[in-house]
Amino acid sequence: MLPHSFSHFVQQSVSASPDGSDLGAAPPTLPPLLPYGSVLQSACLIARYKRFMADVTLENGQITTLHCPNTGRMTGCAEPGWRVWYSTSANPKRKYPYTWELSQSPAGHWIGVNTGRANALVAFALQQGVISELAGYGDWRQEVAYGEEGSRIDLLLTGHQAGAPDCYVEIKSVTLLGDGERPELGAAGVGFFPDAPSARASKHLRELIRIRQSGQRAMILFCVQHSGIRQVRPATHIDADYAHWLDQALDAGVELLAYGATLTPDGSALTHRLPIQR
Repeated sequence: MLPHSFSHFVQQSVSASPDGSDLGAAPPTLPPLLPYGSVLQSACLIARYKRFMADVTLENGQITTLHCPNTGRMTGCAEPGWRVWYSTSANPKRKYPYTWELSQSPAGHWIGVNTGRANALVAFALQQGVISELAGYGDWRQEVAYGEEGSRIDLLLTGHQAGAPDCYVEIKSVTLLGDGERPELGAAGVGFFPDAPSARASKHLRELIRIRQSGQRAMILFCVQHSGIRQVRPATHIDADYAHWLDQALDAGVELLAYGATLTPDGSALTHRLPIQR
């Protein structure tokens, strides 16, 4: 379990040079990784269905069902025949003990499909001092109720050593990679959020605008779990309402940040800052 306190922040990001010239570049050496709940095993994807389930063929030829912890469309992340990686739960009460964690595309890209892991990756990055923009806070809490529309913030950072305002951080997992060919996927090498219309994501932006207007810090942090994404852009072609509220949020002073993950079957970690296009 990750502790709720972190005091050993470093002041420089491991990924971004002062002029931003190396934004989007993964680190040359493997950083400390956040492990999964178990050793990952590989399988061949047959199909995802009912949003939360996927049938796969195991390496021994057996067909079984994985739990799919992802409510999005997973466009370009779940094609039949792809290699996938899954963890195994030791809980005997679970109907489906296997959880889908990673996809591996024919192009060699690694994709983190477990959206629930995004918050843990950000927390781990804070502990490792990777996100310099959030340095100096002494404590954090997860899933704190706030706002006027019945929301919960992913991370609330408090106790800044220099007295800076508390920071409300909403974390969004990004896995939709444009291919430059299909209009619905957008430009090649660009990651888009959201991958489907999301009234909930727009609600979070409105909540953060109010937080910023109250004098606190507010931030959207894109957790990019796709090794092929080199920059991030709001998916105006998918959800124009979200793009509108994002513009309103940025004009109000809400901060916007994107960090890319290094993904392996042994573990994963946020390691490099990515540029954002508006």
